[in-house]
Amino acid sequence: MISVDVALARSDFTLDVAFEGGQGITALFGPSGCGKTTVIRLVAGLERPDRGRITLGDTVLTDVERGVRLPPHRRRIGLVFQDALLFPHLSVATNLAYGRFFTARERRRVERDAVIAVLGIGHLLDRRPATLSGGERQRVAIGRALLTSPDLLLMDEPLAALDDDRKLEILPFIEHLRDAFAIPILYVSHSVEEVARLAATVVRMDQGRVAAIGAPAEVLAPTGLASAMHRFEAVSVVTGTVAEIDEAYGVTTIAHPAGSIVVPGRLPRVGASVRVTVRATEVTLSRERGTATSVRTALAGRIEAVTTDGGPFALVTVLLDGGETLYAYVTRLGFDALGVAVGDRISALIKAVSIDERGLAGLEAPEKRKA
Repeated sequence: MISVDVALARSDFTLDVAFEGGQGITALFGPSGCGKTTVIRLVAGLERPDRGRITLGDTVLTDVERGVRLPPHRRRIGLVFQDALLFPHLSVATNLAYGRFFTARERRRVERDAVIAVLGIGHLLDRRPATLSGGERQRVAIGRALLTSPDLLLMDEPLAALDDDRKLEILPFIEHLRDAFAIPILYVSHSVEEVARLAATVVRMDQGRVAAIGAPAEVLAPTGLASAMHRFEAVSVVTGTVAEIDEAYGVTTIAHPAGSIVVPGRLPRVGASVRVTVRATEVTLSRERGTATSVRTALAGRIEAVTTDGGPFALVTVLLDGGETLYAYVTRLGFDALGVAVGDRISALIKAVSIDERGLAGLEAPEKRKA
């Protein structure tokens, strides 16, 4: 377990955070400039806090009061940044070996062959970084970090420098390494879809402080009516079971107590449990399911709350059949035209094309594309 309780003051910014992360992925989430990367640097030992303590399991990494500050190379922490930072003159195999070289033989817990298999990089071993795609380079960088046999893996916006296709390529590999190796991960991102898909715990940060801590469905949900621009960050996370994979149309149908959810792409085997991230701005409310529509997803529920502030928007909280919550941003004009109120039954319509594949936990990696 990683435990962080630190403060750091700069001329134009003050950081004061406290949180704990366990197994799996703990995501630091928030807008640019909120302090996420500063936390990563403090944990890695690249910066020193003014106050506080950082522990990893039974090891004290930093304790300002006691004058303890382990140097970065003794912290047993693997680092993955936006840029893969591979050695351009070395092959993939040699880049991987570099990570293992500086780890004492008795501390080598992570096997090279297992890393290569999980990250799907066996066919790249003889190539140089310049010949790899962005996604391939990042997978090699992750492999190099894993082969140091770290007690903690820090991933600072690892997908930020990649295009959308490369992000979709690498996300399943991050899921696989999360599940295959018992190494906790501290993951920095400002992508709500990535965080909802990958994280067990989300630490939401704002202006150098911790705004909320908890499961993705709790922390990423809107707490009230957001500002006009921030409404795009409001999401719901719903869980269902893969019911059908339609190869002809390239979609997967997920069974949910409130109805079927149709999503783009091929999810794992039928019967697998998956999480789906739905942006509140992509939900349409209807009094009836209707038949004359191309929308295949209609979830049944009851209106639990309606939040307005006199502006153009309303945030509608829908309690879905089965107990999960779905949020919908609509105009007040549109909501009033429906003629419904708190307590009424409602149908929530979601277009499959509006669901970002990055927010689909368990989506299979697409076929390899040319760099």
